[in-house]
Amino acid sequence: MTDVLNGPDIQRWIGDEQSLQFGPEAFNEALGRLGRPVYVVGENRRQPAVSQTGTLVWGRAMDGLPEGRPLLGFTPPLRPEALGDDGFKRDLGLRYAYVIGAMANGISSVEMVEAAGRAGMLGFFGTGGQNLDQVRTAIDRLAALQTDVPYGFNLIHSPNDPLLEEAVADLFIARNIRLVEASAYLGLTLPLVRYRISGIHQRPDGTIICPNHVVAKVSRVEVAAKFFAPPPDKLIAELLRQGKITEQEARLAEQVPMARDITAEADSGGHTDNRPALTLLPTFLALREDAMARHGFKAPLRVGLGGGIATPDAAAAAFAMGAAYVLTGSINQACIEADTSATVREMLAETQQADVIMAPAADMFEMGVKVQVLKRSTMFAMRAAKLYELYRAHESYEQIPPATRAGIEKDLLRASYPEAWQATRRFFEQRDPTQIERAEKNPKHQMALVFRSYLGQSSLWAKTGEPSRRMDYQIWCGPAMGAFNAWTKGSFLERTDARSVAVVGMNLLYGAAGLVRCGWLRQQGVSLPAEAAIFRPLPPEEIETRTA
Repeated sequence: MTDVLNGPDIQRWIGDEQSLQFGPEAFNEALGRLGRPVYVVGENRRQPAVSQTGTLVWGRAMDGLPEGRPLLGFTPPLRPEALGDDGFKRDLGLRYAYVIGAMANGISSVEMVEAAGRAGMLGFFGTGGQNLDQVRTAIDRLAALQTDVPYGFNLIHSPNDPLLEEAVADLFIARNIRLVEASAYLGLTLPLVRYRISGIHQRPDGTIICPNHVVAKVSRVEVAAKFFAPPPDKLIAELLRQGKITEQEARLAEQVPMARDITAEADSGGHTDNRPALTLLPTFLALREDAMARHGFKAPLRVGLGGGIATPDAAAAAFAMGAAYVLTGSINQACIEADTSATVREMLAETQQADVIMAPAADMFEMGVKVQVLKRSTMFAMRAAKLYELYRAHESYEQIPPATRAGIEKDLLRASYPEAWQATRRFFEQRDPTQIERAEKNPKHQMALVFRSYLGQSSLWAKTGEPSRRMDYQIWCGPAMGAFNAWTKGSFLERTDARSVAVVGMNLLYGAAGLVRCGWLRQQGVSLPAEAAIFRPLPPEEIETRTA
């Protein structure tokens, strides 16, 4: 325990001289013992010593106290659970301010979400690209967990399949799913608004209870402003007209934001605007303050950071900038709980920061929206870009030059165009028959559906590890994957079979806490050796010992 005696601004350390240690290794060891304080002691700043026991004294020598040694710097204990916003952790039932973002096609699987929850973190199941039965099965499995295991589901904006978005939102309401991650939204939709305000009510003391919690993953300020505001009157009126909300829900909706929590999504895998974190997060934090003042919300709004969180340094920087929590994505796809193939895990484990590229998105193909994918060892990005160029330039598939069509059918579709259309048609007979009606009247739309079929299947070929389609694998990935691989090189986490989401998350938080303590000492004028601030991956049992 640290004793602090008040007095004039002379700082001294009183303790056992035998506890003083010297050198970079001693500093790194002390800073890594997160559950114990760190005293930097010395007659001068060139050769400081470090101790983790003793008494800190502010003031001149006092009767009955030893003179002690000059104290150059001090940092209190800082365990990983202390990082981030306490309200965020309390409201969502978490121990750590650490979130595993949703990855489509169920790549952020039930197993991943459960592992995160049991570790005191939060994971979102990836519903994008899944049908209603698959989502329903995931709900059944997660609902069977212990009630104190936190989890959430993804609700993804689907402009090309609005009926599915509505059906998924309705399912969440019917099954009492209280936490969703809203992603890929460019604006608010009726299903999302309905989910947010469904069941909203007021206690006798006037407190408004909004049982459905939305964490919005956003990369644009104008979109974030919509989430940090009440639902639009126009959408509320339409839901009321359709009889999907009550008069009370409509009235109370004016007093709550669409989301209390927004993840500022920087340069991430999948859907991204490639925003730099150093400018995005401060902008969102300023927006939060403006929204609080403008709308007068009683409960505080919060901003977390995702995109590029792959090392302790990145996590520490996020918390230092004011992030309420950190969100990871790409690095979790390389973990054992990810519902993807061993081939994809190995490809990701070899990824460097420059091995990513933007490519057309299957779900927003016609709009020209792009996703960030792996470019190393796959030709997907180049082939997908070619399909989009052809779609833009031609009104029908038949207008494409014959030689180009032959290449598409041989290398990409691996079927004649009529055969590919029939397979696509069968898919939409089950998914959305209205698309077939449009395609039969509009050959350009038919071409888009066939091209989207290739893009959509490419992510499934990667997920299942289809060997004949390896060059067509679509693997969502950001530059964070390369940073993670560089950090883990030479450690036990270099092996893909050792990468579990809880172990990865704890190492990021452990290292981040150590780096925050390094920062505190530097701000007091302590010049730390570079080696003192290097936190390499550690086994879980060692982290537990070091945080005790």
